[in-house]
Amino acid sequence: MTQSPNTLPPESGPLAGRTVAVVHAAWHSCGSYQVNVAQAQAYRAMGAHVISLALREWPPGALDEQAPHWRDYIAKTQDMPAHERFYSNMPRGAFADPRFWAKVYWPLIHGDHARATAAMTALAPIPPGLAGRRIDLIHCNHFFCMPAARNLSADAPLIVETQDIQANQYDLRNKGAFVAPPRATYAQMLDYELDTLRKADLLVHLNAEECAQFEQLLPEKRHALVYPAAPAAPTGPGGRDIVIVASGNHPNTLGVEWFLQEVAPLARGVDVKIAGNVDAALKQRNPQLYARCAGMFLGRVADIGAVYANAGLVLLPTTEGHGLSIKAVEALSSGAPLIATSQAFRGMNMPIAAIGNLLVADDPATFAAALRAAALQIGEDPRALGPARAVSDTRRYYEDHFSAAAYRRALQALAVPMARA
Repeated sequence: MTQSPNTLPPESGPLAGRTVAVVHAAWHSCGSYQVNVAQAQAYRAMGAHVISLALREWPPGALDEQAPHWRDYIAKTQDMPAHERFYSNMPRGAFADPRFWAKVYWPLIHGDHARATAAMTALAPIPPGLAGRRIDLIHCNHFFCMPAARNLSADAPLIVETQDIQANQYDLRNKGAFVAPPRATYAQMLDYELDTLRKADLLVHLNAEECAQFEQLLPEKRHALVYPAAPAAPTGPGGRDIVIVASGNHPNTLGVEWFLQEVAPLARGVDVKIAGNVDAALKQRNPQLYARCAGMFLGRVADIGAVYANAGLVLLPTTEGHGLSIKAVEALSSGAPLIATSQAFRGMNMPIAAIGNLLVADDPATFAAALRAAALQIGEDPRALGPARAVSDTRRYYEDHFSAAAYRRALQALAVPMARA
């Protein structure tokens, strides 16, 4: 097997001979999944034997890896580099367990997703191949996976990567949804999240804003800011395509909706392609808008790198969201010229004014004007908007802060002293 430049032989790494479990939600095709992949890569590069434990929150179902939901997940996550992969979810028999009705169903119908999702992972049994295994360090993603992490090992050192204040996402989910009274409040969900996080040995945060918030909320805990590693997009050859890349999560859907409703009418005649499964999400949310703009959507693309490689300009019309945007990091890594809202770079502490191939526009008129001007330049010469991508300002910023090498250095300084000898 050919090793990547960031992979060390196991015998030479500082975690050689030790086992690290990466515990995470069974999500794919999203920024969080890419973070999980980077964690496994980093620990392998440190010489550890890496175990992945993927947790499906809902609904209860078969625990067999051949079940349709696990076959689909496994098929879409073939790049997960753990040495061993395990999967779990609430079993079908959960409905006969009184804990399900008290700890999952009751909170869920009242909109208390914090309690419900944590209870879901608590009820997910540890796979037989993992039971009783010695674990020297657990790297757990999201507070709601902590119960499963502790079921895996009650005493292994526990790093929890927060990936945003989840109460923000839950509160957003409850808006406009039917919730049985008494309705769970943001404060209630946040309190439960914080109480759970107090049980971690170290809290790692993905962006500067999130780190500052958690330091204020949990001053008694140890915190660290570690920007996530994101796979680098190709840096060329470039072309005339103007693209938006977006998965179908709620903030991305809102951003694409804003672009199509507010910006695109002011930039008529400019051909923009939208790649990713945001098409299905927008079709469900706003079918009339989707119908008017259906020709702009490419849908889920097997090789998203080719979209970046052939783009002359990448747009980031981000209007909502909490936590660092992996999609924005991906765009930075391509080295392509960017037009973006400032919201796209939340939590990065990035010196935006010093980035030469980036233009920030926060209102529709400014965004549309920049887009029209850039489209004219691309039409005349696809290389007119910036320097060679491999040495562009955005690519250099990616290398310094979000590359696999930068992530491994930061994580190694924290993890190695914590792992059991």
